[in-house]
Amino acid sequence: MTRTEKRHFRLFANRQGSTDGLKFLQLFDALDGQEKYDEERVLAQVPAIKKVQVANLKANLYRQLLASLRMYHAGHNLDIQLHEQLDYARVLYNRGLYQHSLRMLEKIKATAHQSEMPHIVLLALDFEKLIEGQYITRSLRGRARELSDEATDTVTHLAREHELSNLALRMYGRYLKIGHTRNQQDYEKITAYFRNGLPALDPRQAGFYEQLYYYQAHVWYYTITQNFRLCFRYAQKWVDLFENNPTMREQQAMLYIKGLHNLLITAHNMLYYSKFEQVLAQLEAYAADPDRRTSPNIEMLLFLYIYTNRLNGYFMRGQFTEGLTIIPDLLEKLDYFRIQLDSHRRLVFYYKIASLYFGSGQPDKAIEYLNKVIYFKEANLREDIQCFARILNLIAHYEAGRDEALEYQIRLVYRFLGKMNDQQQMQEAIFQFLRNLGDIAPFELKDAFIKLKNKLIRIAENPFERRPFLYLDIISWLESKIENVPVQQVIRRKFKELK
Repeated sequence: MTRTEKRHFRLFANRQGSTDGLKFLQLFDALDGQEKYDEERVLAQVPAIKKVQVANLKANLYRQLLASLRMYHAGHNLDIQLHEQLDYARVLYNRGLYQHSLRMLEKIKATAHQSEMPHIVLLALDFEKLIEGQYITRSLRGRARELSDEATDTVTHLAREHELSNLALRMYGRYLKIGHTRNQQDYEKITAYFRNGLPALDPRQAGFYEQLYYYQAHVWYYTITQNFRLCFRYAQKWVDLFENNPTMREQQAMLYIKGLHNLLITAHNMLYYSKFEQVLAQLEAYAADPDRRTSPNIEMLLFLYIYTNRLNGYFMRGQFTEGLTIIPDLLEKLDYFRIQLDSHRRLVFYYKIASLYFGSGQPDKAIEYLNKVIYFKEANLREDIQCFARILNLIAHYEAGRDEALEYQIRLVYRFLGKMNDQQQMQEAIFQFLRNLGDIAPFELKDAFIKLKNKLIRIAENPFERRPFLYLDIISWLESKIENVPVQQVIRRKFKELK
């Protein structure tokens, strides 16, 4: 909780003025001073609280905290306000003030319509039909068809919205599960799944969320199938939808910045640097806006998206050494947001940090962060990142001259690749090369690097084999070995050719 939230809670609790309230507030003050929950310390600090009371007091404290936070943030959450007004309409109805209740329901519907909240419109309509259906207001004759048509239209929009949101969610789930398509069979299967689940949509009649979920579903589909050009188009439509609806951008800030992030990731995958730079500036300007909406969730997402894309920018420009300057701040924020950030995202950051150190010519530091990924306790987490971390770790051991550990690392990678569900040609080619590296004479190394580079270029011509190159720019590393120059120099040269 923030300092102002805590202050609000104390005012909220004190106004109730009961002995029980005082006790749960004493419990709150005791817990607020702890890093970890220590019940014995709480009991010693607040003698008025008995051990048998702790469970009930904690439950009461939890309810009071939620009530306080609900009241504190109600002004920034329109759905909370509308649900509260629905409660007031029910109170008026129970008091027999039917016309007052109906007038309030009309206001609720108008606001909910304007804010694209059909689920709340439907709740208000159901309540309105309940009142009118009792014939207490003597107005049903003129309202029956009107209410019926309004309810039918609302249900139609709501059903299509759920159909599209379900598809978008399922496509995102498929992406998390299978990543990018691996072969023609994968492509045909996911395409059939997507097309069968996609309802027809007329943008002129569709609401805001119907359009949003429609664009989201396309973004995930084209991400899975690695059609980054069309993915970029729908990610841009996603962002434009919010830019053309400032109210929705304010109310659904998390979905807006997620759209910007997907646009950035696609521009990065396309190596479309000028657009990448423009959208990143847009995201950072939004984060710096003192008048924007803020919450712990929004701040965490802004950190995640901004730092992920700053790192990607350094990779695109070949500025590995310059990129090291943001690592202390990145690690500090990783610790600050440790509760909200899941393990997947933490692993990706460690992998990117390792890549920065490797690209800047510090393989030992790269190995340190790669080990955080490789020896993560949930070994089945992000198999793709685990695989590339092991391959990059092998290369880093070679670069660091750790010949004594190279054979052991090769055995570890060999065992891991054998257990992988999704092993691709690029991974096999690199592993076989590194495995035989000790048998290659020094004067033969350059030819061996050239041979591997040409082989990988041929592999990359297959659209279903391009995915690994998004995680590991092995070709630039090979070029650096062939030319005997730092890898960031090779990438900087390529960067000058980007649009």
